[in-house]
Amino acid sequence: MTRKLLFGGLWLISLIYAFGFAPPDRPETLDLLLDLSSGNWSDINPIIVALFNLMGILPFAYSCLLFADGRGQKIGAWPFAAASFGVGAFAILPYLALREPNPSFSGEKTAVLKFWDSRVLGIILTLGSIVCLAYGISQGDWNDFLLQWYDNRFIHVMTLDFCMLCLLVPTLLQDDMERRGLHHRGVFWAASLIPLLGLVMYLSLRPPLPEAEVGSVETASS
Repeated sequence: MTRKLLFGGLWLISLIYAFGFAPPDRPETLDLLLDLSSGNWSDINPIIVALFNLMGILPFAYSCLLFADGRGQKIGAWPFAAASFGVGAFAILPYLALREPNPSFSGEKTAVLKFWDSRVLGIILTLGSIVCLAYGISQGDWNDFLLQWYDNRFIHVMTLDFCMLCLLVPTLLQDDMERRGLHHRGVFWAASLIPLLGLVMYLSLRPPLPEAEVGSVETASS
């Protein structure tokens, strides 16, 4: 119950801050969103471009944890995973409030689970993250970014959303490791404390979920 109240309260506080206390929205925000989505990046600070693309990578990374976790939950993970591509942590926090600890996995892996369990996907996310971080850090104008962070609700909230998603990794990571028989605390702390890269590198290296043999599945269902 304490965990549910914690994440539910954090979700409510985040909503109140984003719409009540964050900097005001700017008239040019819609144009900025259209340019970011269409790849028209020539006049946009590379830090904002990198952050926008990383906010597309992080929901993929979270989905790699959510779909396996959702197998043993009373609630489905897919609506929250899908919503996270649009609203980030605002979709993840309600799931964390509603889920129960789930350190085990049983049954066959569906095609969907095999996709999200793939190390190849983890490697792609790792490479994409490195490219975005290198581009933003090396080419970006940090003074301009800070000014926009203080002055633009979209950039302000997107930045905080990115930070929140990085901080929430341990809440799903421990059970994911247990499902795979991973008990190395160093792996947990590295994936938890290294923002973004720790998570995507974990996804690239983690062992696959154990899959029940066909015969045992048939026996269990008969």
